[in-house]
Amino acid sequence: MIGMARERRLAEIFVEVADSLVEDFDVIDLLQRLSTRCVELLDVSAAGILLVDAHGELQIIAASDEHTRLLELFAVQHDQGPCVECCRTGTSRTNIDLTRPETITGWPRFTARARETGYVATHAIPLRLRHRVVGALNLFQTTPHRLGDDDIALAQALADVATIAILQQRTLERSHVENSQLQNALTSRILIEQVKGVLAERWETSVDDAFAAFRSYARARHLRLSDLATQIISGGFDTSTIPAPVPEGSGEQLG
Repeated sequence: MIGMARERRLAEIFVEVADSLVEDFDVIDLLQRLSTRCVELLDVSAAGILLVDAHGELQIIAASDEHTRLLELFAVQHDQGPCVECCRTGTSRTNIDLTRPETITGWPRFTARARETGYVATHAIPLRLRHRVVGALNLFQTTPHRLGDDDIALAQALADVATIAILQQRTLERSHVENSQLQNALTSRILIEQVKGVLAERWETSVDDAFAAFRSYARARHLRLSDLATQIISGGFDTSTIPAPVPEGSGEQLG
């Protein structure tokens, strides 16, 4: 995406985000959309947003898609990988060649998993709250083209928007509220992971398709993903009311 077309699309996306930042907005859904927009705007193959939990480890909060192998790749970074170093230093790690011997030596499990998944380059952009890093935006490429300075600046801008979405501007000065919001976001993600498994088992489908059906149902009815997930896990919601995903090549829904 180049020139005026990208500038126009970027303006639309920031308006979309601004419109979403209302009281009691769905932070998980907004971050998932931001991850998807990163792929669209930056010409990368995948994107994910990770948060530092109460134990100082990185946990995935949103991804450009919910494919299991990609989520597992993000999960590897709880103890090694560019996002770990990005959060420790507070600086971006960009245009990392995953085929270079020094990269493989430095992060053996991470690079092995990334290359198995088809990625050859990666980037880690900090989610910063003043001088504190609360997480990272992780980007992956299946082709070795470099991201230029303008693209890196845009990635940082999107990471900053993600930070604002997580913490909300009106509470940035209150550390106890900030910590609570970080934990709430991570707890919501865990509930959604559980629901994906429940629905995938019910429908005998992939967790990716289960998530897509769950998210579509919630958005069509203006429900927060975390609220719907809580109802399902507690047994207070009849999952048969959610339309099952349609298998490829079929015009009928699963029973």
